[in-house]
Amino acid sequence: MIDLGLARVAALLRHTPQTWKAIHVAGTNGKGSICAYLTAMLRANRISCGRFNSPHLIDRWDCITINDSAVSENKFRYFGELVKKRNQDHKLGASEFELLTATAFEIFEAEKVEVGVIEVGLGGRLDATNVLKQKSVTVISKIGLDHQSFLGNTLEEITLQKAGIMQKGVPCVVDARNPKSVLDVVQQHANETGASLHFADPGSSKIMVEIGDEFEPHQCQNLACAYEAFRLVYPHYAGSTGGLVSAIKAAVWPGRLQPLNIKRLTGRTEDVLLDGAHNPQSADVLSAFVEKRLRVGAEPVTWVLAASEGKDIGEILRLILRPGDNVVAVEFGPVDGMPWVRPMNSGTILQRVRESGVAVSTQHSALKSLSSALDWASRTAEGGPLVIAGSLYLISDVLKLLRAKGIQSRVP
Repeated sequence: MIDLGLARVAALLRHTPQTWKAIHVAGTNGKGSICAYLTAMLRANRISCGRFNSPHLIDRWDCITINDSAVSENKFRYFGELVKKRNQDHKLGASEFELLTATAFEIFEAEKVEVGVIEVGLGGRLDATNVLKQKSVTVISKIGLDHQSFLGNTLEEITLQKAGIMQKGVPCVVDARNPKSVLDVVQQHANETGASLHFADPGSSKIMVEIGDEFEPHQCQNLACAYEAFRLVYPHYAGSTGGLVSAIKAAVWPGRLQPLNIKRLTGRTEDVLLDGAHNPQSADVLSAFVEKRLRVGAEPVTWVLAASEGKDIGEILRLILRPGDNVVAVEFGPVDGMPWVRPMNSGTILQRVRESGVAVSTQHSALKSLSSALDWASRTAEGGPLVIAGSLYLISDVLKLLRAKGIQSRVP
């Protein structure tokens, strides 16, 4: 169950000093990539940093990194138990995410990091991460419709919740390519809060001159936001972009347009594409990439799809599917530490495919068996493009399956 509010997590962290300065990142899409780019820039200048993202990718502790390496399970469990005992002793009733946030902040303090790069979990104003005490800069990435039951039914209502991370006197970087209605809400809230706004646009960002055309448009937007935030915190390091560019190009953010080899799982020799697109905005980005890079000569794509229960996936399907494509639906497994997250029934996904109006060639329900879904997809694709998408939890299951076979994919 999700119960937004700051009182419980503030009580958990009452005696935790937070001596590190924070870069706080909110938005609907691009938050994780912005955090990854920021970490790369910080490490390129040997600045010690922690990063907190959600959800975790494979193990619960990989959402907390120190200098771009996931904390050890032992360290995570030590500080996690410390936070849980505090919660029990004071009868706070903190949620799983609040406990996780407090654990991350305790680890950052113990590791004496200079900077914490913090991704908002849900929304912003009432998100547990908004108890940060020393924000140096805030970032608002691309905003779209998502989590309406918690944040509001309109883009403007959602924007106001995400803009709640702003603080008086703290600069806020905003993706300038957001719709005007979003930018108007952000500007008004900044005026009321006393935060200065800095609009990030790839077209005028110094870092993009050296990046060239290697990045996709959405990656350029995220990078422009990250660079502007870095420049505001460390202007003396931001002037020299050569080292930053090398670090950025080497940065890895798993599960986002990630090529992956699954030969050990299915015998398929060609790479598949792994992407956690789970809302219309991220599906639009994925669709553009697939059209540009994979549909050579209008070649059909084979999709392995999963979704979270209750999600409206109709628009996502209309964006990514084309006539003649193949679809196998599968249900992801239990999510550690997030018992409220459940998979959509695979039959329901296929029903939504039929309702999308896109005449796919073949469709198949793999129920809860990811292995059979990948086998079916590999046979059906016959070497053609194969994409695994629809849920970060599905991406997690694929990476876990690879690890079980002794195949390691790079996870921070």
